Amino acid sequence: MAIQHLTDEQTRTWSRAQKDEWWFKNVYRGDMAQLTLRSGLTGFLLGAILSATGLYIGAKTGIAIGVGLTSVILAFALFRMMHAAGWASDFTVLENNCTQSIATAAGYVVTPLYVSLAAYMMVSGKLIPWWQLMIWISVIAVLGVLVAFPMKRRFINEDQLPFPEGRACGVVLDSLYTGNAGEGMYKARLLGKVSAFAALYQAAVSDGWMKLLQFKILRMDQWAGMKEPWTFHERLDQYYYEAAVKFDLAIPKILGTDIRVLGLRLTADVAMMGVGGLMGIAVATSCLLGAFINFVILAPIMIQIGDVAPRVGPTGVLVPLNRAEIVNQWSLWWGVAMMVTGSLVGLLAKPELFTSIFKSLSRRDKKVAAADAGPDILKDIEVPLWISYVGVPVFGLLGAWITHEFFGVPPLLALISLPLIFVLTVICANSMALTSWTPTGALSKITQFTMGAIDRSNPASNLLPAGMTGEIAANASNLLSDIKPGYMLGGKPRHQVIGHIIGIVSGVLACVPLFFLLFLPADSHGVRSVSTLVSEQFPMPAALQWKGVADIIAKGLKGLPLSAVIAAAVAVVSAIALEVARIVTRGRFQISAVSVGLGVVLPPESTLAMWIGALIFWLLSKRYKTPGTIGWRRWVDGCEPICAGLISGAALMGIGNAIVNVLLG
Repeated sequence: MAIQHLTDEQTRTWSRAQKDEWWFKNVYRGDMAQLTLRSGLTGFLLGAILSATGLYIGAKTGIAIGVGLTSVILAFALFRMMHAAGWASDFTVLENNCTQSIATAAGYVVTPLYVSLAAYMMVSGKLIPWWQLMIWISVIAVLGVLVAFPMKRRFINEDQLPFPEGRACGVVLDSLYTGNAGEGMYKARLLGKVSAFAALYQAAVSDGWMKLLQFKILRMDQWAGMKEPWTFHERLDQYYYEAAVKFDLAIPKILGTDIRVLGLRLTADVAMMGVGGLMGIAVATSCLLGAFINFVILAPIMIQIGDVAPRVGPTGVLVPLNRAEIVNQWSLWWGVAMMVTGSLVGLLAKPELFTSIFKSLSRRDKKVAAADAGPDILKDIEVPLWISYVGVPVFGLLGAWITHEFFGVPPLLALISLPLIFVLTVICANSMALTSWTPTGALSKITQFTMGAIDRSNPASNLLPAGMTGEIAANASNLLSDIKPGYMLGGKPRHQVIGHIIGIVSGVLACVPLFFLLFLPADSHGVRSVSTLVSEQFPMPAALQWKGVADIIAKGLKGLPLSAVIAAAVAVVSAIALEVARIVTRGRFQISAVSVGLGVVLPPESTLAMWIGALIFWLLSKRYKTPGTIGWRRWVDGCEPICAGLISGAALMGIGNAIVNVLLG
């Protein structure tokens, strides 16, 4: 069944009251189950699982992975199979939509853990207690929901803005329940098979799972004399280095530096291949270009001239050179300059994100405004606006107070940042409505630099207000995108808002304990340290970017090698040139300055794995161009479930490996 929608003429000329009446009479499905116990519970559990994979991938890449369509397919397949087995009635389309809304909220709420909060811990050296993390993230996320309430009526009901990602989700849901159920089951089976393959592979390269299998189950340490578990090497080049030791083979070097010190490894990381498939060949190639320039060209030169060198750590122990040291000592500065400049230029190059906010105001004449003043036909199903009018000031002050109490941000600065929330949220929501892109990275830097200009002495003064404004804007925008498919399918807005709150609880409960387990494990004495926050496995690139900006605010460029200052200046100019080239060619020039900078702070082995994944799916899309054919159905239309399977299977098994290692000691 085709989804009903207003024509462009009706959207332009009708008042909101007329649009609301049309929607209520023609689209609204008030008698259909939506937020039920089973849809809420399913969304809660799926949200917990998918948010855990999001935290895992975010710590590796700094990229937030959307889980909306994945949760739609999983929920649809789960209840379709249960219905076929006679265990439960089938999900309604609105129950499925509510499930995806909950899961999506859970997936996005964890972003501060690998961005602003992680950056704060790096800069301050302070370990934030788990309960403070839970409270701060929850308050900020709920504030984002409260800010979104009034905007929903404007952006969705009145302006009928597209919200492409939300609209795509609505179209998929409608197709699954009106004739393409077989296609949904096919994608679910594809996702399941790939997840199983990725999980088995990840288990085979994980020391914890192999220790459990070989020592605890098969007891091979007792009858076979094994002292260490046998695993496959995820780093494929390790086989060569083992042979090099045995047969005295050459070790590859660049300007005298072992390429392993530079982080140049060949790693079969299936999760990163899945990420690459989702990001596309243009973004992945930009990341690879940044990694190549930094680790193959610049870093060896800087090591040779002595601007990057081994250092003595705080304990007096010599810290040898490795990829992380190269990034922290030198590369971070030009990488951050590239990302911040690129994101700001990209934002300023889209004036429609700002001007379109005011265009609809100029179109509304007095007659239309008067028509909107009539009875509100949706008052019993919409969220009452008084909740926002009361809740925003209350939660805003609460957020400012806990930011002061937990992190030492001066109360005045915390309060000053609150007005920025509304400005940034309107811009972010408008951007999400038009492009499905939220420029929170660029906009949060505005807050970070603004707060840093007022107080340079305390890194929390710029990191936490920026994290607060960015996350509120992102949560509000994501909620609006989640509500869009519900509006298209006739769902009750109140139910989706409640579902968003459920998702917030799910994501926080699942991922805060996981954050400590994966990134802040206790040592043999039960002590945790922020020194473990960044590792080769989890490089925290997004947090490093925020930390870099905070360091520039606090210290300026003092103490940096002249070469790092020059590189940062060149990066600023280059980022402007790259973004201008993209604008002038209308996207035909596809090298992204932000992605080039991301390639600098990511481990090059991860960048290469992402590029390989993107290349594979790009070549397959060129090979299978005809819709409806078996190859196109599997590799082109099935790209998203395949990539989601690679990510979820490997990520969940990787998380399980960390848990097994803790349990086995």
